[in-house]
Amino acid sequence: MGFLSSILGVLGFGIGLPFGLVLGFFLFVYSKPKDVQDPVVRPLRELDTEALQDILPELPLWVKCPDYERVDWLNKFLVDMWPYLDKAICATIRSTAQPIFAEYIGQYKIEAIDFEHLTLGTLPPTVHGLKVYETNEKDLVMEPAMKWAGNPNIILVLKVMSLPIRVQLVDLQISAAPRIALKPLVPTFPCFANIVVSLMERPQVDFGLEIMGGDIMSIPGLYLLVQEAIRKQVASLYLWPQTLDIPVLDASTVAVKKPVGILHVKVIRAIKLMKADILGLSDPYVKLSLTGEKLPAKKTTVKKKTLNPEWNENFKLIVKDPGSQVLQIQVFDWDKVGGHDRLGMQMIPLKVLTPRERKEFTLDLLKHTNISDLQDKKRRGQVVMELSYVPFKEDSGKFNDNSDADSGGKASGSDQSSDDIETLSGAGLLSVMVLGAEDVEGKHHNNPYARVLFRGEKKKTKMMRKTRDPRWNEEFQFMLDQPPLHERIRIEVISNTTGFRFRSRESLGQVEINLGDVVHNGRINQKYHLIDSKNGVIHVELRWSTV
Repeated sequence: MGFLSSILGVLGFGIGLPFGLVLGFFLFVYSKPKDVQDPVVRPLRELDTEALQDILPELPLWVKCPDYERVDWLNKFLVDMWPYLDKAICATIRSTAQPIFAEYIGQYKIEAIDFEHLTLGTLPPTVHGLKVYETNEKDLVMEPAMKWAGNPNIILVLKVMSLPIRVQLVDLQISAAPRIALKPLVPTFPCFANIVVSLMERPQVDFGLEIMGGDIMSIPGLYLLVQEAIRKQVASLYLWPQTLDIPVLDASTVAVKKPVGILHVKVIRAIKLMKADILGLSDPYVKLSLTGEKLPAKKTTVKKKTLNPEWNENFKLIVKDPGSQVLQIQVFDWDKVGGHDRLGMQMIPLKVLTPRERKEFTLDLLKHTNISDLQDKKRRGQVVMELSYVPFKEDSGKFNDNSDADSGGKASGSDQSSDDIETLSGAGLLSVMVLGAEDVEGKHHNNPYARVLFRGEKKKTKMMRKTRDPRWNEEFQFMLDQPPLHERIRIEVISNTTGFRFRSRESLGQVEINLGDVVHNGRINQKYHLIDSKNGVIHVELRWSTV
């Protein structure tokens, strides 16, 4: 019976196979194709809860969050640039990994570590939305929502006791929301000095790991253990507020030097000055300036008809780099008509000064700075001066108001430390940076400039032609003997005509800023609405630094 059933099975297979092939052929040839129906498109509001829960994780952020922008152009850019980015990123990974690998060679019987294959594959990351933040600082901050389901080919070979062990990364998937800041913005291409990256939440990373052809991630419990270890490691390095700083430009080429101290100069006297004219005596005065500064030089009063003048006059100059700046001293003979004759000059490098120590100098005046030139051996006299360099305190402008009650229940706001009292009573520097304005509009013309008025001084920015949104980025400085706790600074925006008109000047608005807030906080960077302007706004940064 078993033999008979076997024979019948063979015959059935032999007859059924050709019959099925012939039947399938005729059905394929003579059957009519059906029209492909378009998928049913339904708005989200018509979906039930279960369907929404299934589809929402796959929706891009620009659909769910209105503050994220759709950036299809950026994804197209990534697709076109990915072959080149792949090579550049892999080259960076190799150069970074080589020193790390070198540390393990010789340990644990490891003889060599190297990449056998290293490529990120053909699939670039996809940006599902981009949020851009507007800040008052000189930076550009954005948050892209990125997902990457890549096909990388990364094989690492470890040679242990002459046995090669291959470790391969497969099926890599990453979902992350980094914050990328380009700062500071500088006037040197590519116009930002650093890229600062931080993660706003822990990234989702999924991958497989094969060793010698076997997937070790299939071992029970190992997958979750590795996932958690990666999340913790990445979070400890780059989760906000931790950052990854990528320098783009050399700091020395883009550094904007800020004031670091004040140079106190006392011009005491001059001795045996030379005569500028054949007949009569000289009318000398001294001009002081620091190298690397475009500020007007400081001048003493003119002493009439003397070759041994006594001044005893004090001056303050702003120092930005005490290691390289030089004080230039020039003695002139004042004349009513024509240019003033220079009687002599001298220079003092600030690096010879000890901070907060007063030092007296008696200097022989020279014709010029080329001291090796022996053509002019005339004695030009001497000048006697006292110098002291006083650096600003670190965080000197910030005053911490301890207004909270202490543990005993007594208010401690009236108890100020000696440093705080000195901060509120010492000399310092008020820096006013006029960055720009927005929506300033005149009735007759729009050529705005800003004018800063403080303690009777007037300083103004350059004029910007035919614009409602000028960008000045100009800084003005005021050296004060006392902090301006109860004073205000006035900033006006004015339009000036560039041709002949009946109204040559027009006010576009003004603002008065209370400087007490600047003294207590050390720095204020804020936009102010202009008075007498419909929508005008001015952006100002103020700093207070004490010595």
